[in-house]
Amino acid sequence: MADKEIKLSAAQEKIVEALNKLSALELSQIVKHLETEWGVSAAAPAAVAVASAPAGETAPVEDAKSEFTIKLTEAGVQKVAVIKAVKEITGLGLGESKAIVDGVPSIVKEKATKEEAETAKKLLEEAGATVELA
Repeated sequence: MADKEIKLSAAQEKIVEALNKLSALELSQIVKHLETEWGVSAAAPAAVAVASAPAGETAPVEDAKSEFTIKLTEAGVQKVAVIKAVKEITGLGLGESKAIVDGVPSIVKEKATKEEAETAKKLLEEAGATVELA
């Protein structure tokens, strides 16, 4: 793929500047919203090649999991920070986020992409929580 510079209008430049200020999680949420709103996918089509294993051997199984469940197993000592992280990840209100943290073990989010799950896990662990991805 050639590195060609794409000319943007002033309005498009402002959008790019605004997007540059967002976190990865916020950008991911915008992408998901646009995919739903416009009925498109931002994912590049993936070509899957399956190699057959020689007789008597088994082919290695690749981890092709595309959806993850983010499970909060322990809130830790910084409960307020964890509540804020849950609120940011889910988009829920403060009360609902607190209920998730108070109800550990609890599901923070289901059907998250790998990127969303890893970003959420990092955010929750930085807040002091213990998290499992399933």
